[in-house]
Amino acid sequence: MPTSPSPLAPGAAVTATVPVLEPPAWAVAERALFDRLDEAWRRFEEVYADERGRLRYPGKLSTRDGGDDFYEAFFNWPQLYLLGGSTDILRAAARHWRGVTDQLTELGVVRDDFERGYDWFHQGESALLFYGLTVADPGTWAGHARRFAELYTDPAHGNYDPARRIVLGAHNGTDGADRGLFDGSQYPWTQAEADTYGYPLDWLPGRAANGGPDGDPRLGEEMARRLGRGDVAMNMSISGLVLNAWLATGDEAFRTWVTGYVGGWRKRAEANDGVVPDNVDRNGVVGGTLDGRWYGGHYGWTWPHGLYSIGQAQAVAALSAALATSDDSYLDMVRTTHDHVYALARDLTLAESDTSIRRKAAALLGPDADRPTSMIPLRHSDRGPHDWNPPSLTVPMALWIHSGLPGDRARLERLRERSGRDWRLVLPFRDKEESGHEAPWFAFLTGDNPGYPERALAAAEHQLRRRLALIGAYPGEAVQEADIHLWQQVNPVVTEVLTQLTWGGPQVIYNGGHPQARVRYWDADAARPGLPADVAALVSDVEPQHVVVDLVNLSAAAERALVLQGGTFAEHRLNAVEVTQTPPDPAWPGDFYAYESAPPAPIERAVPVGEGVRYLTVTLPPGTRIRLTIAMTLRAFPPTLDAPVGSSL
Repeated sequence: MPTSPSPLAPGAAVTATVPVLEPPAWAVAERALFDRLDEAWRRFEEVYADERGRLRYPGKLSTRDGGDDFYEAFFNWPQLYLLGGSTDILRAAARHWRGVTDQLTELGVVRDDFERGYDWFHQGESALLFYGLTVADPGTWAGHARRFAELYTDPAHGNYDPARRIVLGAHNGTDGADRGLFDGSQYPWTQAEADTYGYPLDWLPGRAANGGPDGDPRLGEEMARRLGRGDVAMNMSISGLVLNAWLATGDEAFRTWVTGYVGGWRKRAEANDGVVPDNVDRNGVVGGTLDGRWYGGHYGWTWPHGLYSIGQAQAVAALSAALATSDDSYLDMVRTTHDHVYALARDLTLAESDTSIRRKAAALLGPDADRPTSMIPLRHSDRGPHDWNPPSLTVPMALWIHSGLPGDRARLERLRERSGRDWRLVLPFRDKEESGHEAPWFAFLTGDNPGYPERALAAAEHQLRRRLALIGAYPGEAVQEADIHLWQQVNPVVTEVLTQLTWGGPQVIYNGGHPQARVRYWDADAARPGLPADVAALVSDVEPQHVVVDLVNLSAAAERALVLQGGTFAEHRLNAVEVTQTPPDPAWPGDFYAYESAPPAPIERAVPVGEGVRYLTVTLPPGTRIRLTIAMTLRAFPPTLDAPVGSSL
């Protein structure tokens, strides 16, 4: 018998009746991908990890860099569990978080289970594994979530000034914000980094522009003095850490911190013509250590990644504050910053651009790399805008999925109109963020790419199988420090497409975001998050007031039951449901002497849901399917991590 979900409004339940005679290709491919992923993560674990959950790495770490790479190897494993992957993968993800944390403690990067002090471009990447564990199993991880957030909400830890609402250094963590940017006398440069990104503080006199970092004061004492103290834009990703604690504990102090800190950055953007600055000194003055420049901070507009990283940190902060308050005006600073950069766009071929991420841009453009396409400048310095690249759609898609507003959709439409590439094309590339397929997904959701589910699932299979081949080619018994990106590059767990198709949500923002979903699911029989066995889901429409979901039970013998939830955190109210069903018909399946029988014709039927609910129970008898058109109000309820079914963990 199915486990009873927590209280639902009377009648907030439906049963599928439409027979599955020819299973949809997308449904078969989706369930096959779940099966393949269950094999793939076990293979990765077997090759690269030991029985304690640690990665097989015999070396040391020579700089503060690298800790994030250990966690990133498993960043989306909890997400696969939340989607419907095996319970084993959640246990494995927890074991690897613990093993890697102990390993990094011995390597000197972590103290008290948290980074001693590093920038939040990298710490945000590290945090994704922990956030996923918290969402999947809040009872186990709430204490850690509280302790980590208090590193920033409690000024005694030396990271935060509550009077000025600023984080006190670009590198921060359990050792506070006074560690500076590096150990020793200068930043640990490599020549490849310098050749790719140039140097920060390039407006100061010195020798770096004429041949290298040795002896250049800008790369030692000047970096420490000007970039090592005070707040930077990447620290906005800390909002995700504190939001995580609020979701797990309900402590209002965490929500208050998020709104206060993000509110401070919002005011700075408003004072800078809508463009978020990247640096604030310890007195709260923008440009206070950079001779008045609003750009030039550590991991900011000038060096190394510009909007690529700042935009993600902004979005993490704004979406965290919006989720915590149901006040979407926090998103305005993200919109105005991006629109300012989009207005500078030029039509260039990839060969004509000065991109610092050429390999990523080439994969994104695919066969259209030689055609002129709209490119935007990711970076800004005294020499003006530069580092021209095709726009990443990570942030504008996150804004639209969150708000559903016409203006956020129109921004994407404008980007598409200016683009020289075909947004319907599904390319089988995969980067470490496991993203980049927002364009064809957007075209699908807006009715212009009907074959996307099948092509995207095929691309995911392609990615998975290539990663398994790479695991065979690079067994990694003795990974060297220079090659520690191997683990994340061959992680075979692919969740972007499954998140898009089943949840109606984009891939998580990689620099420390939380998952977004229009709907997600709980297995009522197994009493755990995710789709039940044999069940496939497809979200095909995400309008502001409704969502359309198809559910298919591919089993010909077993009944399945699930609870559909509005939003990642049950924050959306389900107001009304229309379902596609078939009325009882004696002609189906017909007399056993008959050679054939026409299935009954589906009809649309309204299902009462009372005054609006968070959850809807769906029963899927063997070999049935159902289409749900759900009218909803976005963010009508406070977000919660409470489960509508009893836990089986």
